[in-house]
Amino acid sequence: MDNQQKTQSTSNGNSRLTAKQIKIVIGVFVSLLVVSGILFYFLLTSLSSRNPGVEAPLEAIKQYNYSAVEATNGMKIHVLATKPAFVTLEVINENVSLSEKVGVNGGFFYGEALMSMSVVNGHAVNGEMNGYGSGGVNMKYARGTLVWDGESNALSVQVVSKANEVKVKDHSRFWAQGGISMSLGNDAGWEKQSQLEHAPFAEDDRLRSGAVYDDKGTLYLLVSETEGSLEMFRTAIVEKIGAGRLVDGIFLDGDGSSQLLSKEKALPGDNRPVVQMLRIMK
Repeated sequence: MDNQQKTQSTSNGNSRLTAKQIKIVIGVFVSLLVVSGILFYFLLTSLSSRNPGVEAPLEAIKQYNYSAVEATNGMKIHVLATKPAFVTLEVINENVSLSEKVGVNGGFFYGEALMSMSVVNGHAVNGEMNGYGSGGVNMKYARGTLVWDGESNALSVQVVSKANEVKVKDHSRFWAQGGISMSLGNDAGWEKQSQLEHAPFAEDDRLRSGAVYDDKGTLYLLVSETEGSLEMFRTAIVEKIGAGRLVDGIFLDGDGSSQLLSKEKALPGDNRPVVQMLRIMK
């Protein structure tokens, strides 16, 4: 073998990996995959465990318009106008004005138990669907429930007792907030309907809350600054909200539970904690 052949043979031999070297390379590659997988897992865990309020602080919420109106009957109402796709129902167990979350109080509650329906994507927000106080039902009575159908992006008010009575196209993509029917468009019969739904303290002068929507799909979350009866609150809404285009809505819990928070305004009611709120997420 001449020198050129020896050199080529030696070069070819050096370019080949031994079995031991191949095992080392494979081991390093597998180790890198394992470490990458672990890092990816912890990243996902960290992201999923973050508090939504940290991800989207009060100042970052932009998908709403704030306004305040005063009706001729003296009712002053603060308004958050948004789209229902930007809203969720959330348990807070504190005063809305202290929550650092944009929105208003939800339905009726007793202690830490929800008396009004509060369901998101087929799940009660405060426990198991059939559990006491979970928000899976309107307790005791069928009541006006504001429903957003995510599939059709449409709002409606449905008088129901249980979540499985709610009519939507996709029960994995909706929310349903219980309250008392406002029966907009039925001036002659709204009061009778509210009585059938056992609206509490309807004649008393109290702070009031509600949620109504118009024919363009805009959702208005409402909290009064002044006290009044259900009739006064409803009359003020019809006069001042939605420019005559309102379709329907519900009364929410009232009195000291009437609470609101936005970048522009904080209304604490009587400073009591509430169980649940309608929260604007974006």
